[in-house]
Amino acid sequence: MALKRFTTSLGLAAFLILPIAGCTNSPVGKSFQGAFEADPQLKDNGSAIGATQTPQPSPVAQTDQAQLPANFPAEIPIYPNRSLLEVDANQPNQGVLTRWSSQDKSDQIVAFYLQELQKNGWTLDGQPIDKTQGTFEANRDGLQAIVTVQSNSQPGTSAGFSIQASRTQPTQSASPSASVPQPGSPEFIGPMPQVAAPTSNSSPVASEPQTFTDLDKAPKELSQYAKDLTQLGVLSLSSNNKSGTSKTLFEPNKTITRREYARWLVAANNRIYTSRPARQIRLGVETSQPAFQDVSRTDPDFPAIQGLAEAGLISSSLSGDSTTVLFRPNAPLSREDLILWKLPIDTRQTLPSATIDAVKQTWGFQDAARIDSKALRAVLADFQNGDQANIRRAFGYTTLFQPKRTVTRAEAAAVLWYFGFQGDGLSATEALKGGARSNP
Repeated sequence: MALKRFTTSLGLAAFLILPIAGCTNSPVGKSFQGAFEADPQLKDNGSAIGATQTPQPSPVAQTDQAQLPANFPAEIPIYPNRSLLEVDANQPNQGVLTRWSSQDKSDQIVAFYLQELQKNGWTLDGQPIDKTQGTFEANRDGLQAIVTVQSNSQPGTSAGFSIQASRTQPTQSASPSASVPQPGSPEFIGPMPQVAAPTSNSSPVASEPQTFTDLDKAPKELSQYAKDLTQLGVLSLSSNNKSGTSKTLFEPNKTITRREYARWLVAANNRIYTSRPARQIRLGVETSQPAFQDVSRTDPDFPAIQGLAEAGLISSSLSGDSTTVLFRPNAPLSREDLILWKLPIDTRQTLPSATIDAVKQTWGFQDAARIDSKALRAVLADFQNGDQANIRRAFGYTTLFQPKRTVTRAEAAAVLWYFGFQGDGLSATEALKGGARSNP
């Protein structure tokens, strides 16, 4: 009996549904359909299942391959659609360096940081001129963020960017003003105080050998290079050699800034080739039109930086690169710039053309595609220098160049220990002995 009543009810339900379904345009049909349609408010609600939400910056992405340190400053904005590739916390006095990738276009990342770093109390001390790549330098309440975006103009490639986060560490001193980073310190960020303009005979080369008490803290493969250059008096830690102060700590594993490397590069070349004036780099003079907007004539490192630009050894408007108007003197030096600035001085000729495949076949670098196109030529030319190649001397055998990685002071010293190409050159050791010609 119960089965009969159930069958009768089922048939009645089917009888009611079929006419309505067949008349979907009727008011009753539309009302019936509306009862089973999704609530349109739920479609517009970002919390609905399957809805696409606008990504928001957050300190950690759940899909990151690496682990972001817990002490990474939450104030620094992180691009939403990204993956964390690598964390380098071994940055003495330089905080932490993180490397990221994104499937979005690099110009979207540049636009994001241009917007985010111009609000919430950040002060932009430098920003890219190119909308697809470049470096931001921003400061906020003693926190420094250096964001470098790499272009992914080639189809199918990912955009990469890095974030260097560090906090200003006050220097311990009895003097109340010593807690503020002073000009010449790697932690100092302008503006520079108004001082007398350097004269044409000013030199970044120290006149006497230096004394450092911590050179033994450098990797043993690099310590001798730093010791030789110290004896030559070229590894000055202050831009002002007349300050009357002396530093006994070299901090060989500390990240070197772009201004320090420019100063040492000119000093090392000119001191090693002290008896060969034709190979020396002429310093910029106070009457020169500054090649960079952020390195004025009053900057203590203006002679060296301006001299490199006027010699065409670093890219600037003087060499025809109208987009390079900032030098970013206090930013960390990258490996690719380490080699790019040095090789033209080694070869004394135009760098050869280069391709990613050529670098892969010679050096065997797995990350050759990440090297900037300009630096690619220098990297290939460096391979042709055999055992005196700068890369071999500074980094040993490696299949990863890591072009955006920062450089330590000891690594920079290893590169600057020798100048020359394919047998025609001099080392710091030979310069100390009187400048005998080297035969690598």
